[in-house]
Amino acid sequence: MNFNRFFAVFKARNIEFFRDKSSLGWNLLFPVLLLVGFSFIFSGDGRPAYKVGLLIQPEQRQNSAQSALTQLRYIDFIDYSDVALAKEKLSRHSLDLLIDYNTQRYWVNEESSKSYLVEKIFLGQQSGFTRLASSGISIRYIDWVLPGVLAMNMMFSCLFGVGFVIVRYRKNSVLKRLKATPLSAFEFVSAQLLSRLFIVMFMSTVVYSGCNVFFDFYMLGSYIDLFIIGVLGALCLISLGLLVASRSKSEELIGGLLNLTSWPMMMLSGVWFSLEGAPDALKTLADFLPLTHLVAGARAVITEGASLSDISFHVNALLAMTSVFLLLGAYLFSWNTER
Repeated sequence: MNFNRFFAVFKARNIEFFRDKSSLGWNLLFPVLLLVGFSFIFSGDGRPAYKVGLLIQPEQRQNSAQSALTQLRYIDFIDYSDVALAKEKLSRHSLDLLIDYNTQRYWVNEESSKSYLVEKIFLGQQSGFTRLASSGISIRYIDWVLPGVLAMNMMFSCLFGVGFVIVRYRKNSVLKRLKATPLSAFEFVSAQLLSRLFIVMFMSTVVYSGCNVFFDFYMLGSYIDLFIIGVLGALCLISLGLLVASRSKSEELIGGLLNLTSWPMMMLSGVWFSLEGAPDALKTLADFLPLTHLVAGARAVITEGASLSDISFHVNALLAMTSVFLLLGAYLFSWNTER
């Protein structure tokens, strides 16, 4: 690998991006507009559904009293086996009520209006339970959705910023000309990957820092851990973009392929809503999406104070996916595909 050739391509790609004022402005403005919009839309507790944690075994749901409660509409019931985890979720307002049928106890979060209301519903159905209180720092919806918004912006920047650029180079015969130079495919792909990684992390850092001045985001974990999971997620998404664009020569085709790649991640990766309580098949499908692990890892660092060891599943999943995407992309990459 020749460092001079690599650096020349790396520098040229960065200059090309920063000279495109419309693209630069959109990458800065789009996530800010989303955050501002959601801060107004979800500023209150107006969401209709409640979430209730149940500390019971699945077979215990056959009990008639419990069945009557779980048949209530507009309430999501989620089973837990770990009391400490469930109480932590209640204190972070992820749950509105926690019920333990084994010890005839229930917990409420006295700082939550939703917890107060769902308690009244519960007492109308059940009796003989001991009331316990759990309180914690209220996490605003904007704090919860922040990792999803930033990750979604990174996803579009990685996929479309790499995929369209490579296809445009191929269509305009730029890649064909580069093939005639001493530049190797590995040097070119590496330069594209690191250039986009630098751009994505720079833009995400600027957006987060700027918005933090106005919104004062909740942050319980380490900024270093958050940056590392962001880098791993960006690398994985860039590698996926390289794979999708490895052979395509049509801008129309690559647009469809990138939309086909990005929209399932938008819907199933926990960007806008939690998948807790969702069917197991849906959760399994979501685990195969890179954005799922980026959002879940970043959200755990921000709202739970998790370290990299605590989110090792997401870290390892991103590393494994990156390796697979890079290997397939390098194997399938073509300088000039006639189609």
